[in-house]
Amino acid sequence: MASIASQVILHPAATQTLKLWSSTVGRDKTYRTVQNISRLLAWYLINKGHKERAAKWNALKSALGSGRKLMRLGKGLEHLQAALRATQSSGPAGEQITTIGRQLAYAGYLTYDALVWANSVKVLNFTRERKESVGKISNRFWLAGILLNLVHALLKAGRLADEVKALRAPASSEKVGDDAERNAKYHSLQAARAAVRYQFIIDSLDVWAPAHSLGLVNLNDGLLGATGIITSVMALRTQWRAAGARK
Repeated sequence: MASIASQVILHPAATQTLKLWSSTVGRDKTYRTVQNISRLLAWYLINKGHKERAAKWNALKSALGSGRKLMRLGKGLEHLQAALRATQSSGPAGEQITTIGRQLAYAGYLTYDALVWANSVKVLNFTRERKESVGKISNRFWLAGILLNLVHALLKAGRLADEVKALRAPASSEKVGDDAERNAKYHSLQAARAAVRYQFIIDSLDVWAPAHSLGLVNLNDGLLGATGIITSVMALRTQWRAAGARK
């Protein structure tokens, strides 16, 4: 019995899960996944007329949302640092500008999101109008960040495609001994392109959440929950792999 217990507790998957949850991002993506599952289930139960059962899932969704806001307190500074580093980096102007803009937008989003959280736990006491205004500004920053990320992805994807095309082009001056290096660079570029496409899909689905909150589109909680589950699982998968790579 002790042997079975030790095998379960010390299983590599359990160890990797602990590594995943040891990071704020890993916990946030896990919470977000459950939060969106709760949102979808609540919508389904309400449509079936089970309002009392739906209330439990809505309560869980709200609790997880508040917990995520708490975990992200101070994270805006991280994005400001990233924006500052981007100003000092070299690279294509378009990619640099969108990177800076995206990081500043996310910093603004997280700052105002922290105010929303502070009001929800009564640390601050906003009027109804002030609460709505802060929430709207937060969602505007969020939407701007995602849109800038999408533009950045398109610019980067185009550049990487050009680099792959140039790498494939025959060059009479190249030596046979360079084949291994060119092959390694080719695979590196393809991996970068795959990562850009992956994040582009996530952002293409996530963009509808702030757009809905701002009233730009009208989507039901079922659709928002379903897209949220997809993007949360995709992001969680990335974090899971990163946790597995950590020693």
